[in-house]
Amino acid sequence: MKNKLTLPLVVLSTSFLFTSCSVIEGIFKAGFGIGIFVSIVVVALIIYVISRFLKK
Repeated sequence: MKNKLTLPLVVLSTSFLFTSCSVIEGIFKAGFGIGIFVSIVVVALIIYVISRFLKK
């Protein structure tokens, strides 16, 4: 039971460390192209983590 709760709690706690506005602001200050690339990577990473969690 402990192992099943560890990953969601880590993801949830790290999501509270970053406010969405400051993260988006930092991404797009680096440039529009880099911002889109980083956004796609983050979304892909979230989908990967969720799919790995749901497989088990």
